[in-house]
Amino acid sequence: MVHLRNKEEIAKIRHSCRIVSETLVELESMVKPGVTTRELDTAAEKIIRGKGGVPAFKGLYGFPATLCISVNDEVVHGIPADRILLEGQIVGIDVGAITDGYYGDHARTFEVGAVDEELRQLVVATRESLDLGIAAAVAGAAIGDIGYAVQQRAEQGGYGIVRELVGHGVGRKLHEDPQVPNYGSPGSGLELQEGMCLAIEPMINMGTEKVFTEADGWTVKTMDGAPSAHFEHTIAITSNGPEVLSAYR
Repeated sequence: MVHLRNKEEIAKIRHSCRIVSETLVELESMVKPGVTTRELDTAAEKIIRGKGGVPAFKGLYGFPATLCISVNDEVVHGIPADRILLEGQIVGIDVGAITDGYYGDHARTFEVGAVDEELRQLVVATRESLDLGIAAAVAGAAIGDIGYAVQQRAEQGGYGIVRELVGHGVGRKLHEDPQVPNYGSPGSGLELQEGMCLAIEPMINMGTEKVFTEADGWTVKTMDGAPSAHFEHTIAITSNGPEVLSAYR
């Protein structure tokens, strides 16, 4: 069931999104060589709770942490641990929060120290594909228009687009209908309507699009070991176009 949210509901989703946005902004200075992913997770929970939110991922479907932290060839859903970040890596951090019964969801890929140009270009292309996907999310367009915009930018760079994992609706649950694939054909799929709140989240691989899940049951990795980048914004479709609810800076 696809929900069309009213202004009051969107305001609540916006508030949760603001918390996750501010959380990643505050974590940015911590993402450097020598820090552990567990340290980032501990800091994130403190930040979210300090802002009046509840970590949305912790305990959801049995996930054990506040953040999903995915390094290099890890696409999404990496579990924080005593792993130390190293110079030249990229790290995707995905975070959710709940306030007043509504969710916010947001992810960014960070560079750990100085990264090589090939990795930097992957990060840039993934962020640009998200921006293009958001721009396509207007009332009267279709779900396929979002995926097509993401796909065109990613494939322009010769990258693989993860197909097993998709964006989604956001509201009183973290994952709601509709699904929002990162590939598609113009005009295909569900018509976008004012009041829809969607998480658009390209997951773009430097190599093959194929992925697998580790034995921990959570961490999704690229099949060929090539790096992957991930960006995500929660948006609302309005009469004035898409509003990015998790905007930062």
